[in-house]
Amino acid sequence: MTTTLRPEGPETPTAAGGRTRRWRILTNGHPVGALRTTAVPHGGRLSGEIDELEISEGRGRGRGTFGALAAEEVLRTWGCTRVDVRIPESAPIARALAATLGYTERMRTLSKRLAAPPALPAGLTARPIDAAALPAWLDRAAEDYARWLTVSGLSEEEARTMSAGGRPDLLPQGADTPGVVLRSLYGADGGPQPYGSIWVDLHLRDLPDGEPLAWVMVVEVSPAHRGRGHGRALMLLAEQECLGAGVRNLGLNVFPGNEVAVRLYDSLGYRITNRLYGKAL
Repeated sequence: MTTTLRPEGPETPTAAGGRTRRWRILTNGHPVGALRTTAVPHGGRLSGEIDELEISEGRGRGRGTFGALAAEEVLRTWGCTRVDVRIPESAPIARALAATLGYTERMRTLSKRLAAPPALPAGLTARPIDAAALPAWLDRAAEDYARWLTVSGLSEEEARTMSAGGRPDLLPQGADTPGVVLRSLYGADGGPQPYGSIWVDLHLRDLPDGEPLAWVMVVEVSPAHRGRGHGRALMLLAEQECLGAGVRNLGLNVFPGNEVAVRLYDSLGYRITNRLYGKAL
């Protein structure tokens, strides 16, 4: 049997300045699956993505392996230096295939269906992030995000480009941008410095059933106040704000190497929906 990869349609440009194309996986000319390859510019380099990979016929015969390897070769010819693939948590066979092909886990997507509004721990209060302090806070958050992206396998240039990208679009009016929550947590001591701060987008997108999905963009506990449960309090604050806005679904990303955050989100009832795997090409 001969397995091949053939275009399903024309190559099209992406809004970010990259390119994408969908392919059929054929065995002896018969369609047995499909996938999509996408090249995305990051920091002067191209990063590849493989998605929509599905074997519709003859699973367990190496067709998924062929499809992934053929897609990697396409991305190499496009000039990509690395490749990522996002795999649902409900697809353990696909995760095992990724590991076999040399991919390592870079990031996890978690979500939670919210119920009753939680109460903040006694003595803690929330206030809007001071507009004058917001730019410096965002810069620190971008630095921390870039650091974790580098740990996950990206180059420093790629990490800095990704961590800085999108902020003007997401906060076009800064602290006054509608539809976002920018809050700092303060203690009963009345001190001027916050214990930590959080940024939540109240309507990142809609779920397939039409319900809105909110997203934790940044959660940061001040270094002097870490290890005292303030990260949990910030997440409870995020849930309060979502429910107050009528949003019952909250999601976030976490790096698997950030074990403190992974344990926190697990204890709060957040469950993994997808895992992002990547490798150098």
